[in-house]
Amino acid sequence: MTRQSKDHEPRSGWRRRWPLIKKILTYVFFILVAVLLIGLARNVDWGEVYKTLRNYSAQTLWMAGAAAFASYAVYCFFDVLGKRYAQHNLPVRQILPVTFVCYAFNLNLSAWVGGIALRYRLYSRLGLRASQITRVFTLSLLTNWLGYIWLAGLIFSMGWITPPDDWEIGHTALRVLGAALLVVTVIYLWACGFSKRRQWTIRDHEVHLPSLRLAALQLVLGAANWSLMALVVYYMLSEKAPYPEVLGILMISSIAGVITHIPAGLGVIEAVFVAMLAGDLSKGAVVAGLIGYRVVYFLVPLMFATIVYVALEARAKKLRSSNEAQPTETQPEEHPPTAA
Repeated sequence: MTRQSKDHEPRSGWRRRWPLIKKILTYVFFILVAVLLIGLARNVDWGEVYKTLRNYSAQTLWMAGAAAFASYAVYCFFDVLGKRYAQHNLPVRQILPVTFVCYAFNLNLSAWVGGIALRYRLYSRLGLRASQITRVFTLSLLTNWLGYIWLAGLIFSMGWITPPDDWEIGHTALRVLGAALLVVTVIYLWACGFSKRRQWTIRDHEVHLPSLRLAALQLVLGAANWSLMALVVYYMLSEKAPYPEVLGILMISSIAGVITHIPAGLGVIEAVFVAMLAGDLSKGAVVAGLIGYRVVYFLVPLMFATIVYVALEARAKKLRSSNEAQPTETQPEEHPPTAA
């Protein structure tokens, strides 16, 4: 055996084993997703869910469902923004179902599953490189939180929301926080529009500033998504609390774990809404409304996203099988010359 063949032997052995390793990793991923879905289903009190939804009128459920649908539609365009930023050519019709699946799994099963793992799996099967997927994910994450930053900054700085007296952050501190968030927004827009340096390298990853136009679209889409999310809560509270107040409370609940003490026995969102709507609604009415919100905005989309995910996997498997079965190249058959 020559030296050259020895050098290539480990590499060829790894390549021979890679299809089996890839298949094992695929099965492990499917099992992980299935376990997480089963665990989520077991932790949901379905009797309470049914009781809560039964008390709503059909009109309320339809309006909340429409707002949830609009919110998911807006979020799906986060990744459409990433199309030009990541410099890929996937058609929008392929981007939208992937983003829908990722968002629903992200909300229910954590960002590691929906935001990262599923994005890399589904986009890589559509032909995107890891660097492109990272850019799409980064822009989507920025769009979501930039929308939050400027919308929450506006609400807090204008003094539209007054925290309860027993919270560590007071009215003035909340207004100062709002002003700081608006400053962050202005700095980001200025950097995107006028900064001469357009990229940085962080841990071997290049970070590129988007254009000012793209940054403005990020702010609009991000804020629209948060506003529609609050609209779902507003409908599920039977419109008994003013919408601007519901929107502001939703903004606070997103950072409540950092700026407040959350009482035991309730989730973060529930605790904040109960505390801030104590003068308008009873604790039971608020908790019931938020259970309805979780069903309409989290669980129902997850059911549809699971179906879409299975369909995407089946289509990818069918496409791969057809590509493997297709011959690489066919030569034209030669026929012997006929006699004159």
